[in-house]
Amino acid sequence: MRLLSILCIVSAVSTLHAAEFRAGAATSNITPELGSSINGGFQDGKAAFIHDELHARCLALDDGQTKLVMVVADSCVIGRGIFDEAKKMVHEATGLPLENMLMSATHSHSCGTAQAVGQSEPSPMYQRFIARRIADGVRRALNNLAPAKIAWGGVDVPQQVFNRRWKMKPGGVPPTPLGVTTDQVKTNPGVNNPNLLEPAGPTDPQVSFISVQSAEGKPIALYANYSLHYVGGVGPGHISADYYGVFCRQIGELLGADQQDTPFVGIMSNGTSGDINNVDFRGGQAKEGPYGRIKIVANDVAQAVAGACKKLTYQDWVPLGVAQKEIMLGLRIPTKEEVEKASALMKQSKLFPRMETMEQVYARETVLLADFPKEVSAPLQVLKIGELRVSAIPAEVFVEIGLGMKKRHPQTFTVSLANAYHGYLPTPEQHQLGGYETWRARSACLEVDASTKIVAGLEELFEKLK
Repeated sequence: MRLLSILCIVSAVSTLHAAEFRAGAATSNITPELGSSINGGFQDGKAAFIHDELHARCLALDDGQTKLVMVVADSCVIGRGIFDEAKKMVHEATGLPLENMLMSATHSHSCGTAQAVGQSEPSPMYQRFIARRIADGVRRALNNLAPAKIAWGGVDVPQQVFNRRWKMKPGGVPPTPLGVTTDQVKTNPGVNNPNLLEPAGPTDPQVSFISVQSAEGKPIALYANYSLHYVGGVGPGHISADYYGVFCRQIGELLGADQQDTPFVGIMSNGTSGDINNVDFRGGQAKEGPYGRIKIVANDVAQAVAGACKKLTYQDWVPLGVAQKEIMLGLRIPTKEEVEKASALMKQSKLFPRMETMEQVYARETVLLADFPKEVSAPLQVLKIGELRVSAIPAEVFVEIGLGMKKRHPQTFTVSLANAYHGYLPTPEQHQLGGYETWRARSACLEVDASTKIVAGLEELFEKLK
């Protein structure tokens, strides 16, 4: 009986590893129409020129038993409704479980508005268009599944990431638009500001990436992750995928995949960059024209990743898995008195209902938040790709959180703005310091301990995937 059991186990393991590993990739165009809203600022923008097309970039993996899909869409932020609708369409067409799809936004500030934020409002037609196009891209990636091999790695590109929150000399931090005078840090304090003391936090220089090749060794796709908010510096009214799009093109060229019959798909996701940008506030950068910094950053990152790819050892099969859960997070809802005061301040705008000053903009946020629920449900997700773990958080995650995850789990990286959007996610310690990312608004309204609860939830998912 014991011999039979051993033989059954050996047979099961042999069958499992005899399964064929497959991968497929595809892109889907999500460029908005001219004249549509561009979000990412305190005032709404309008699309006047398409500098480069926007895409949803999709990677599908299959170990013979489990299929996983990873999608990154060129958008500032995407709400849960769009992602859920796209997943539902894929599930109904293919049977792929909803939880097996990780979808995120890049956070480029020069894309069409998909989620109400600042003074930008999305077009329902564009929201439906994005959901449909994401679903189409995923289905095409699944249709492209073919025998493949996979590897992953990381390389540091420290020269392009800077903490944007700074501790300042006494008197160097002005009152907030909400009238708070206790902030100890200033976000984006200005280059060569004489009041600069030191950054309020670290950076994560690592570019993590997953590389997939055909069985013959031809590049299929590369999914990268870098903790950089975005770069910017585009033309007025320009639609652009920012450095994410340039990286995706360049990495294909550097890997020699730009002339393949089956198109290679480069993908760049946003890491834990809630407090990280590309501005050296000590003044170490030369001034560039439109798209100048974007090209510099994309080139540096692509060159580093392409070099690291040469050192990879590819595996022809790895096990895949996924774990997901919902957690409830409290919101910082304004009081009745705060709402009344904010309503009065809004009416002072000469351009009402559009707000002019920062004080008026935040007054409007206060009034809008009054109708929000006290709690929201946030989806947490971890993908297993061999020994690698990929976490997904529906927020603009501070870099300290990602660094902590990497310290506890050496083979991991975190995708921000994933599967939903719940605004900034500072640590409790950074909340105490104040700063723009903590000012109460629809883009910054999670409870102070939200990151603690999210990390605890992710750790449970890591444990499930052991």
